[in-house]
Amino acid sequence: MASSARAEERRTTGAMSPPLFSLPEARLRFTTSTREALNNKTLKPLLNAFNQIPGSENEKKCTLDQAFRVIVEEEIINKAPCENLLAIISLAINGVTEGICTASTPFVLLGDVLDCLPLDQCDKIFTFVEKNVATWKSNTFYSAGKNYLLRMCNDLLRRLSKSQNTVFCGRIQLFLARLFPLSEKSGLNLQSQFNLENVTVFNTNEHESTLGQKHTEEREEGMDVEEGEMGDDEAPTSCSIPIDYNLYRKFWSLQDYFRNPVQCYEKVSWKTFLKYSEEVLAVFKSYKLDDTQASRKKLEELKTGGEHVYFAKFLTSEKLMDLQLSDSNFRRHILLQYLILFQYLKGQVKFKSSNYVLTDEQSLWIEDTTKAVYQLLSENPPDGERFSKMVEHILNTEENWNSWKNEGCPSFVKERSQPEFQLGPPDSKPMRPVRKRPAPEDFLGKGPNKKILMGNEELTRLWNLCPDNMEACKSESREYMPTLEEFFEEAIEQADPENMVENKYKAVNNSNYGWRALRLLARRSPHFFQPTNQQFKSLPEYLENMVIKLAKELPPPSEEIKTGEDEDEEDNDALLKENNESPEVQRDKAMTGEQIESFANKLGEQWKALAPYLEMKDSDIRQIESDSEDMKMRAKQLLVAWQDQEGTHATPENLITALNKAGLNDLAESLTNDTENSS
Repeated sequence: MASSARAEERRTTGAMSPPLFSLPEARLRFTTSTREALNNKTLKPLLNAFNQIPGSENEKKCTLDQAFRVIVEEEIINKAPCENLLAIISLAINGVTEGICTASTPFVLLGDVLDCLPLDQCDKIFTFVEKNVATWKSNTFYSAGKNYLLRMCNDLLRRLSKSQNTVFCGRIQLFLARLFPLSEKSGLNLQSQFNLENVTVFNTNEHESTLGQKHTEEREEGMDVEEGEMGDDEAPTSCSIPIDYNLYRKFWSLQDYFRNPVQCYEKVSWKTFLKYSEEVLAVFKSYKLDDTQASRKKLEELKTGGEHVYFAKFLTSEKLMDLQLSDSNFRRHILLQYLILFQYLKGQVKFKSSNYVLTDEQSLWIEDTTKAVYQLLSENPPDGERFSKMVEHILNTEENWNSWKNEGCPSFVKERSQPEFQLGPPDSKPMRPVRKRPAPEDFLGKGPNKKILMGNEELTRLWNLCPDNMEACKSESREYMPTLEEFFEEAIEQADPENMVENKYKAVNNSNYGWRALRLLARRSPHFFQPTNQQFKSLPEYLENMVIKLAKELPPPSEEIKTGEDEDEEDNDALLKENNESPEVQRDKAMTGEQIESFANKLGEQWKALAPYLEMKDSDIRQIESDSEDMKMRAKQLLVAWQDQEGTHATPENLITALNKAGLNDLAESLTNDTENSS
């Protein structure tokens, strides 16, 4: 009897269990319902199908997402108009709102459509994307779709030409600016990388130049022009600027420094930049433009707000050189490039290398040249004075932007804090603050000074040392924080091997000293915040590494004044010692920043083949790949990470050994030759 009862119970339970989910049946049902919903322009068929199909909610959502993609694929293959595709995407948006498909479905469909359609139809699809920016920013879609939209826009930009599709590229950039908040780090260029692909191409072969023959040909052609063939307004003005190939070459060579300002920190490149800049600015100073030199037509356009034509690239033809130098807008472009370059060289950028430091002579030249450039801008018609002040104001505002990025991009939105005087729940109305009563007359002394009497002579004296307490707190005498030179002077001396100080007696091993050193580094040293791949096992090991870096940058400790003869003898001894060093000794020295910069340019795309032989982890390699897309920058980051990891053992000899192991024999031989030549 018991066994028959259990069998009856199993049959009853099996008859009451819900039907199982079937993927093929659900996909077919959803596809049919989607077609019906598109024809009727309503979501009801999909809602009914979603409620009737058995299975979990997650299973049904994934199946509906797949049905949407299948229908989009069929429409694209059948070359359906864009309106049909946009109707499917709109239906998916409504489905997300009703909770029957995942939030990423509309973005996946948009990506599929834009990947398969030609650019003229992509323009229509992107118009739909722009109009729905408020939808994408809503809580339902933003977190799920922001990465899809960013990837979709970047893929579109890769397909578009910046010169032929300039307007479309600008629409994409404006859309991203409207979509993401101002503090979105993906659009801030936190590491201050430059667009090194923006290369200005010009004639570098002097033998092919036609600048020498130009004026002769103009005179010969001018004899054939009859009087009266040109109107007075269209008559060309002859340029009085003497233009030859040297001026042409030096002028356009400056664009490479504007493209990559880091070159200005190298001695040789700086001298070239200095020479070319002085000659170009001298031409601008000698041949100034007047309002009368601008054509009447151009002035009328400026007054009436005529259309301004923008070109994405400079035109570097030799035939246009005289016209460009006589054009006020062109001069403004060049002078503005100078000001932007100078601002970067002088500014404090968090991720700028510690080796990029200007000398006093360079800083003085930049300061003087900045004033000269502003003067040239104010003298350049039309409205030069107004334009110069506007540029100065914009660049000063840019300093606030740089400071905000250096501070880690804190949020602009400040949460309201509950006032201290408010009691009770947060929803209750705040109480009015109580007014402070004036101090009793007993506390105020008599006389013009009106001292505040504290009830004790010593307290009264201390309180009245300064009438303004806040100013007293800001006094220079209250600056108790030492400078880096003063605090680390003893540690730098102990780190010198010639002083032979044992490790246990070094200051860096003192825990109190280490705690104060960390606080000082966080306030006054850029090295504290620079990312590094080197891992330290203990605080003394980290501090010893920092002391070695500071010793290279800080000036040597003060010594007694030497006579000129003693200095000459020491210089000669050092020069003889340096010349007597063999190439083997040079290879045993740690690589300098200039050597790493030079060799990174040669290493380029082969950096990844070298990385395993420098004992780099896979995580470090992936980090380098994600930080930059430029191969030379990746190579430099690899070498810097290796230098941080090896310390004093990061020598050319060890690098040559790693290159040979990696099969990069040509680069190993090149590094060997460079090391021998430098010695």
